[in-house]
This record gives sequence, C-alpha cells and structure tokens, in this order.
Amino acid sequence: MKKSILVLLTLLFCVSGTLVWAQTPARGGALVVCQPAEPPGLDPTANTAAAIDRVVYANIYEGLIKVSSSGEYVPGLATSWEISPDGKTYTFDLRKGVTFHNQEPFNAQVAKWNLERAAGEGTINPHPEYFRVIDRIEVPNDFKLVMTLKDVDALFIAHLAEGDAVMLPQKGHEEAKSTPIGTGPFKFSKWVRGDRVEMVRNEGYWNPELPYLDKVTFKFIGDASAQIAAIKAGDIDVIGYIAAPESAMSLAKDDRFKVYAGTTTAEVIMSTNNKVKPFDNKLVRQAMAYAIDRQAVIDLVMFGFGTPIGSHWSPSTPFYEDLTRQFAYNPEKAKALLAQAGYPDGFKATIKLPAIYSYSRRAGEVIADMFGKVGIELSIEIVEWGQWIERIFKKKEFELTMIGHVEAWDIGIYANPDYYFQYDSQLFRDAYAKALTAPTESEKARWFGECQRIIADDAVNGYLFSAPNLPVLKAAVMGWWENYPTVALDCTQVWLKK
Repeated sequence: MKKSILVLLTLLFCVSGTLVWAQTPARGGALVVCQPAEPPGLDPTANTAAAIDRVVYANIYEGLIKVSSSGEYVPGLATSWEISPDGKTYTFDLRKGVTFHNQEPFNAQVAKWNLERAAGEGTINPHPEYFRVIDRIEVPNDFKLVMTLKDVDALFIAHLAEGDAVMLPQKGHEEAKSTPIGTGPFKFSKWVRGDRVEMVRNEGYWNPELPYLDKVTFKFIGDASAQIAAIKAGDIDVIGYIAAPESAMSLAKDDRFKVYAGTTTAEVIMSTNNKVKPFDNKLVRQAMAYAIDRQAVIDLVMFGFGTPIGSHWSPSTPFYEDLTRQFAYNPEKAKALLAQAGYPDGFKATIKLPAIYSYSRRAGEVIADMFGKVGIELSIEIVEWGQWIERIFKKKEFELTMIGHVEAWDIGIYANPDYYFQYDSQLFRDAYAKALTAPTESEKARWFGECQRIIADDAVNGYLFSAPNLPVLKAAVMGWWENYPTVALDCTQVWLKK
C-alpha cells in the first residue's frame, strides 16, 4: 500500500514540476531553508561533512563542472571540456568575465592554483586522492586549462563536480571556513552560530539572469517535530530533507505544502570499526548482516520510504548491483556464525548514535532489538554531532555507529585503511584501481561491480537502505530539486510564486 501511494505521489509531483517550469520565474523575495545539521565550517575543500556542501555548493562556491538537477555533469566555471582518445588529457575552456565575491578575477591560473593546492603535501582537502592523479597542469592562456593524468581515472569528471573541487580565491581563502568567498549566485552575508547562515544575491554573477531570489537563509533545526512546527508556523519555507518521514504523508495532504518523493545517492549504513574486537572477525560481521531485516528497518524507521541495499552503492548510481539477497534475513544463520566465531552466547557492544539525525537514532534502536534476538546485546549512547565528528569520525573511538553516506561514487573510501571504519583490503584496493582505469563502460561495470561484491562479502558495514529525498516546501516555492543527485540544496533557480 505504501509503495502504491509513493508511486502516485511521485507521478503527481512530476506532473506538478512540468507545470511549474511552464511558468515565468518571478524575481525577488527571501527563502528560509531548514536543514538539521549545522556545518562545522563553510569550506567544502577542508572538510568532508555533507552539511557544508548542502549550504554552500552551487550557492556560494562553484567548480569547473556542476551537477544538474537530473544528475548530469554540466558546465560550471568551465564552458566545455574535451578528453583525449587515451583518456588521460582533459582540456577545459573556462568562462570569461567571472569574478569572486571579493572582485578577484577567476582564470586558468587561479584554477591551476586550486587544483595544485588540493593535491599538495599538507593539504587540508579531505580527498587529495581525487587530485593526485593529475600529473601536470598547463595554462596555454587565461581561459584554457589542460590537465594530463598519470593514468586513466573513470571518476575524474565526477570528482571535479563535487564540493572538494570548488574554486576559492587566492586572496581570502584562509578564512573560507568562516567567511566563504566564491563565484556563485549568492554572497555570504552572516553566520549566526547555532542558528543560521545568511546569503544575499550576487549582483555581479556571471549569469545575469540568475539568481531569482534576493536572499537565502539556511536555518539549523535538528529536532524533527520542531522542523514541522516551524514550517506550519511560516517561520521557514523549505525543509531540505524531512527528518520525520512519518510526517510526509500528512503534510502532502495539506494544500499549503508540497512534498517530493525523489531519489538520492545516500546509503544509510551501520558503520563498524573493523579493527576493534570482535568486529575484526569477518564471521562476526557476517553474522550481524544475517541478523538485520532490512525491509523491517525501512518500515519501522522510514515508514516504508527507502530501498534496501546490500553494499555501499545507491540504486540511482550507474553500475549498481543488487546484493541484498547475499545476506537475507536469517537469525539462525547469524547464531551459527557467532558460535563458529567463538561467541556461542553472543557478546556486548555499544552503538553510538548521532543525536542530530532521528533516522539514525531510530535505526539504532531497531538494530539493537534485532541483534538481541541472536545474542548480541547493544547498549545505546547518544552523541552530539560535534562529538560524533571528533570522537567517531576523526579519532575512531567507537564500535558501531549509524550514519548516512551521501556522496555519489564514494565507494573509494574503502580503499583507505585510515578511514573511520578502518577496513584494510588489498583485494579491494586492486579492484578499485582497475575500476578507475577501466578503458570501457563494460570494464567499468565489471570492476565497480567487483568492488561492491568484495565489501558485501566482507560485511564491512551493515548495509541498510538507500534514503529517499523527501523535501517539504511551501506551495509558493518553485524550482526546488525533486531528486538529490549530489550533496547540495541548490537555490540558484529557485523562485517564489507571487
């Protein structure tokens, strides 16, 4: 029944979206967007937190390439690009007449500096591996950039379209964490810590038709019920993604609001510290995989919204393989594997859940109940977001946790043994390297598929579901993205119906 309603809603919203774009966008007005997590900073080239990109990507900062609402890679600060026949040389034509918000001109030399800075020794970029594949960068003139790679990289364009690759000015980049300066349609105005980030129209934006809005405010409200109360009271205009999916249906029936049911690249997983006993034992991890009823998790946590997954890959991403049957729910098999691993009576452990995400807390409670049925006794610890980043993500002080990974194509994190779940597999690293250098689409599919199969078999984490995109909007908000093909709450073409 729920799936039928979801399909009906999707069809209605698709039709609605078509009608919206047939209208002429109105200029002016202010928009208040709610998201649950306050970003730890405002520089996406210095921190991997998705909360940063949701605020600044495409709004304040831009890269050479942008992800469109349909998930396509489209021109950003580059107007076009060509790839050599051997797949190693990328030639970009850059947009002319672009200036940063501090009036510094953007050109090929600035782009070269940004890319070299991201790859350099001591870089603060969270993903220097995206850029260290570059062998050399040439600047034939101010608006042409030529990058030659050390080897073929199947994800090079994808990575250039992420927040890690946005362009910062050479003057003022040191303050980007608190005072961002970009080339985007909105200029940073104010950050009231613990409450909101404000941005205003960039009157000097390279596209004179955009943006439509005069001002955008990102309001940080972690509590789901408070979010609902705020939009009903008119204090906010958009809930970027609703943290209370049970409220989606009731809000969709209210003529004051619209609720989209779109797709995302997010994988919600039970992250496991693979170097801490007993989770360093593959049999234990596989036992936990058998102990999880994914569909029950979706029904109980997300009220039926979401798609089961069996590996770290979203069904909305190319080369997806459905591995959900590999560890189909089987508590008796889970008990047998625990006994084989030396834990016939189970064991005790702690799962640390980020307080800011209600889905994480609910999923942790559901998983704890399921694990209890096979002898694994989980105690639950609620952790504030800043502590989660510091203790779990950075210092790896955890056994189990629950979080959504939202970056597209991010399976490469499993090639890094220092990543917070500390998975160390040469087999995976070899397969991932072959995927990145695959010369054809069929070879890419083969090796990206192998990557998915390796981590699924190793049960590195508890793979639960691909999260839906459920934004709630006031009826007057037009041009909001229905789907979520990248980590962004892009307000560039959003407008308010008068």
